[in-house]
Amino acid sequence: MFINEVKENLIKQIIPFWKGLKDETYGGFYGFYDFDLNLHKDAIKGVILNSRILWFFSNAYMTIDDKECLEHAHYAYHFLKDHCLDKEYGGVYWSLTFEGKPEDTIKHTYNQAFAIYALSSYYNATGDKEALEIAYGIYNLIETKCKDAIGYLEAFDRTFEPVDNEKLSENGLMASKTMNTLLHVFEAYTELYRVDHKKEVGDRLKWIMDQFADVLYNKERRILEVFFDENMKTLSDLNSYGHDIEASWLIDRGCEVLEDEEYTRKMFEVTENLRQHILEAGYDGISLNNECFKGEVDTTKVWWVEAEALLGFLNGYQLNKEREDYLEAAKSLWNFIKEYVIDKRAGSEWFYDLNKEGQPVNRREIVGPWKCPYHNGRMCFEVIKRGIDW
Repeated sequence: MFINEVKENLIKQIIPFWKGLKDETYGGFYGFYDFDLNLHKDAIKGVILNSRILWFFSNAYMTIDDKECLEHAHYAYHFLKDHCLDKEYGGVYWSLTFEGKPEDTIKHTYNQAFAIYALSSYYNATGDKEALEIAYGIYNLIETKCKDAIGYLEAFDRTFEPVDNEKLSENGLMASKTMNTLLHVFEAYTELYRVDHKKEVGDRLKWIMDQFADVLYNKERRILEVFFDENMKTLSDLNSYGHDIEASWLIDRGCEVLEDEEYTRKMFEVTENLRQHILEAGYDGISLNNECFKGEVDTTKVWWVEAEALLGFLNGYQLNKEREDYLEAAKSLWNFIKEYVIDKRAGSEWFYDLNKEGQPVNRREIVGPWKCPYHNGRMCFEVIKRGIDW
């Protein structure tokens, strides 16, 4: 029943909604759809959004064999290749005008990572070697322009000169490095390694896992630290529940793809502790709270946090069937998602965020630079592939 409900939401709501965002005039996909379901055709087109749409349609095709999804993946790929890529300095821009011209030319490591993630999946879906070559080109840029001796710097101007990391900083601080960016570099490299198995990419995966285990992971608190200075000194007391539960299963996935027993053992201790802590500290018995900043819990229910929590707990149960508490949490999360997070209005998708009573009081956009089909779409793909039902 659960898998059928997830598949129905994917096929009847999520996929048709995002097919409807295709811009037939200027290419790519429209960048903003407000809470009242008004399409803003002249809104900027975030490159992260368009990369995630390319990833989404590539994986939708591979999951349910929908040929229309493949056509939308082709469309998204050509937009990324022709408009999002900087032909002069390399890498992808931050955002474009609605006409497909550079709008914000900042080069961000996070953004480059999602382009690799999308291109790798598109290559997997189509066998198009040009996409793989572009992915490796961006991978080489990250490794030569964005990496220092102890991690990845994040924000650069168009020519890859460092600038302030405003894009991924918050809570009144300016972080040079973030757990969020490192996680998505890891995710992108995992997908690149999965589709091509190049040793140097596998070695980078091991290096990043060492960073997670030995630098970012706070063993006493069972959390991943979030914001860092250039020397990887933590800058704030923040526990991001959504990122920790997402990291738990993405790291497990990396170990599965890498097939290295030593790293699988090493990282399972970290990922299992993250899951256990999130269950104890972030899960309220119904859904997952957003984060805890300086001891104060933000009880906002964010679409991507709920999707990643369901998947993270399902993954934990799959790895250890004795942990039925993880399965029960996943069941509760799905009930919350289908009751409150999925927008029942015709022509919509999932709400961005809700208060703890399940009401969308903030009236956040349905589509925006960050609101995309990546988290909820991926949750659906993984549920279908993993086959855990109830």
